[in-house]
Amino acid sequence: MKERGRTKQTYVGQLLLANPSLRDPNFKRAVILMSVHDADGAMGVVINRPLPRQLGELNVEFAQTALAGIPVYQGGPVETEKLILVSWQRDEAHMEFQLNFGLDVEQAIALVGTPGLTIRAFLGYSGWGKGQLESEMRQKTWITAPLADYNLGADDGIGLWRMILGSLDPELKLLADEPDDPTLN
Repeated sequence: MKERGRTKQTYVGQLLLANPSLRDPNFKRAVILMSVHDADGAMGVVINRPLPRQLGELNVEFAQTALAGIPVYQGGPVETEKLILVSWQRDEAHMEFQLNFGLDVEQAIALVGTPGLTIRAFLGYSGWGKGQLESEMRQKTWITAPLADYNLGADDGIGLWRMILGSLDPELKLLADEPDDPTLN
């Protein structure tokens, strides 16, 4: 992407981690997998907010397919009834990370059982309008991390956020480990 003669930073295929100071309940301690970032805005899904159900519990049609046991996550505050299927796979031999965002049901069913492949379902997504994400990045609302460096299935919930932040910087590790209630410190 170009901006006035220079290349503009894109966050597609990156992880955005909420800054430890971010208190917005929609994004506090969130890890967002980015799928779109262009001149019109950006989009991704929160990958560390598991819901207590599987895809087969959402819709009876899924209960009869190989997708029935796929975990469901809260993808973000936008269009929370919209279902987004995502898969990823790390290819250690070639040092690559393959991401498939917005799979249709048939594609996802065909991928079930592929060794080393993770499939997740997300309700809703996280979205930014034109220039909004860039503004938040200048305000240091988000910290970026390269997607390929992490095993996204190694931890879930806040633990994933803490693990990634802690690996980026010792100071961030201290901030990530702070309890919500300072009296518990």
